[in-house]
Amino acid sequence: MSKIINTKNAPAAIGPYNQSVKTGNLLFVSGQIPLIPESMELITESVEAETHQVMKNLKAILNESGLDFANIVKASIFCKNLEDFGRINEVYGSYFESDFPARECVEVARLPKDVNVEISVIAEIN
Repeated sequence: MSKIINTKNAPAAIGPYNQSVKTGNLLFVSGQIPLIPESMELITESVEAETHQVMKNLKAILNESGLDFANIVKASIFCKNLEDFGRINEVYGSYFESDFPARECVEVARLPKDVNVEISVIAEIN
């Protein structure tokens, strides 16, 4: 059985989806963009600032399920410009202490609300 898990500490869905779905011992977290949860305004000053906000949004959703970044087993990073990969990667990596998850980073033509980065994750529930 699946269980929908949402939190007011992360941006509300801007389409027909939920922030996350738990099934078995896995939590599937929908792609997060750099929206501030309280105002639903975008962070746009830099790709680093965008990535930090995305990671904060992911953390809020993980925390709602009693999880954190150590539980992530797979991440998918979508970026508008692969030239930004190094800067995105530096911020992303700073949220992990050890044992990085499996991951891909893919350049895409366009992301929701024309942001520069979106990240989704799969986490294991212990």
